[in-house]
Amino acid sequence: MSTRQPSEKSTRITTRTVVEMKGHGEKISMLTAYDYTMARIIDQAGIDIILVGDSASNVMAGHETTLPITLEQMMYHTACVVRGAERSLVVADLPFMSYQVTDTGALESAGRMMKEAGAHAVKLEGGHTIVGSIRKIVDAGIPVMGHLGLTPQSIFKFGTYKVRATDDEEAEQLMDDALQIQEAGCFAVVLEKIPSGLAERVTAALSVPTIGIGAGDRCDGQVLVTHDMLGLNKDFSPRFLRRYADLFTDMTKAFQQYRSDVKKGLFPDRNEQYDK
Repeated sequence: MSTRQPSEKSTRITTRTVVEMKGHGEKISMLTAYDYTMARIIDQAGIDIILVGDSASNVMAGHETTLPITLEQMMYHTACVVRGAERSLVVADLPFMSYQVTDTGALESAGRMMKEAGAHAVKLEGGHTIVGSIRKIVDAGIPVMGHLGLTPQSIFKFGTYKVRATDDEEAEQLMDDALQIQEAGCFAVVLEKIPSGLAERVTAALSVPTIGIGAGDRCDGQVLVTHDMLGLNKDFSPRFLRRYADLFTDMTKAFQQYRSDVKKGLFPDRNEQYDK
């Protein structure tokens, strides 16, 4: 039985809530989660949106890119997160090749993510090329979050993780893509690793909120990969990442102390065992 008391924190964040936050000038917080325990902590901390990112392919499965993770694997992670989130809006990434082939295929993937995994919304990477899929999914009653700029599912097309849309032509295409996916029905748009000035322009042009990662402080909200901001990953240090903890060091010390206690016969002690 839950010990949480009814409060403002218990009111479920919805896609409408998120859009209204932009209108009120309230910044939107978003973090990733892939399991029940982490989702429960993030939810109780008051984070507005939990993204079940295909970054699970990297931080949970150890793949070099996000491409290998499957729809079934993303559905498993999403179902775990949904069970841990009482307040946060849970948005699930549709993984590579689960929506790019046909509009109907995209709807089927989104429908499974909502019906079987319990997601509250799905996120798709891309602009004008997936407008048809976005519209079909939204028309079926499924909320869609967009994602522009650096889109990790297209990393082999880009060939680099450098900042996107630094030239005028790509910047204008991104602006046009943002307007097109908004018109198709996206309730929010992630802007990843683009110049802050461009992100400010896009944010001002859209009526739906933008959520930045490496896109500056003028976006309507921010998102980070939880494992990165907790300092669990020592090998990833982009400019946009702020580490709010150093759990790699803390956990290593805890594991080493446990090993030492076991080796020396200090664990368990008399208070940590049963006599009868």
